Amino acid sequence: MSSSDDELQALFELHRERLTHRPPPALEARIVRGLAFAPARRAGRGRWWVAVAAAVSTVAVLAFVLGKWTGSEGEREVLAQEVLAGHVRSLMVDHLADVSSGEQHTVKPWFEGKLDFAPTVRDLAPDGFVLVGARLDYLAGRPVAALVYRANQHVINLFEWPAPDGHPREPRLLTRRGFQVFAWQREAMTYWAVSDLNAVELQRFAMLWTR
Repeated sequence: MSSSDDELQALFELHRERLTHRPPPALEARIVRGLAFAPARRAGRGRWWVAVAAAVSTVAVLAFVLGKWTGSEGEREVLAQEVLAGHVRSLMVDHLADVSSGEQHTVKPWFEGKLDFAPTVRDLAPDGFVLVGARLDYLAGRPVAALVYRANQHVINLFEWPAPDGHPREPRLLTRRGFQVFAWQREAMTYWAVSDLNAVELQRFAMLWTR
């Protein structure tokens, strides 16, 4: 093996160690053979760094993709942006709800046949969070339930779908573009609430939801 091959192998090993999970052996072997070593051997001495750059790019893409599969910080940030976009889009096009009702026994049956799970719908009006309806949305590569609440003049979108791993996770509060985004996972379900409410009130909403 040449010194260039040695350096490419070292680069691959460096990035591979940063992955939460190893790629399947066959995929790893194909990447090493086809996308790292082959360009290095074909390239002339003057083009060696082009081959190195190609190999590094390949490893970076692999790390990004596998990182998303393992629930990395990058994936959560992408999902947070998706949730925020869904919230803002519902306000911009004045499409908060496909079914407009404050009755949980009207909203919950509306989802039947539209999703592969039965979303939970709660009446929190006595606590100051009024259910105004629901709609279908699309997040994390799948259809999800979007429940819409109002707290005075503030709209809350609560997105709900089955958790991919089924395990509870600690709640997380994020601030993005002036909006509060609160995420939690409980009883094999994932919840993301987003609003321009202050952080304290949005977390109170989440606490009331899960009590």
